Amino acid sequence: MLKLEIVTPEKKVLDETVDSVTVPTASGEAGILPNHAPLISALKPGILSYSIKGSSENLAIGGGFVEVSSNKVAVLTDTAESASEIDLDAARAERESAEKALAANSAAALEDTEAERERLDAANARLQLASGR
Repeated sequence: MLKLEIVTPEKKVLDETVDSVTVPTASGEAGILPNHAPLISALKPGILSYSIKGSSENLAIGGGFVEVSSNKVAVLTDTAESASEIDLDAARAERESAEKALAANSAAALEDTEAERERLDAANARLQLASGR
């Protein structure tokens, strides 16, 4: 079993014992099972999933970091929302705003548009989770 803690600047979102965790890292999804090797990685906005006794739960998270050590998974993230907490209209508006900003800066270097791309990824993750896909 793994001890999963998810913390945002506002609150501790989750403190549970789970069977497994999957997090969206900067280099792709990382699956974490008991006795995983120690790890520290940057997170990108996306869907974090975890399983408890065969039941799977999902959260839309923002950027941040994950640390795995001694069967403990600590997730420090900007935001973490369950499907029921997501405001679909706000998520759609955020996606449109990020898409417009990226279109307006299409000639800019990738590193100059990183914040807008992360905003778009976060909005897409929220919409994906809220729509059940």
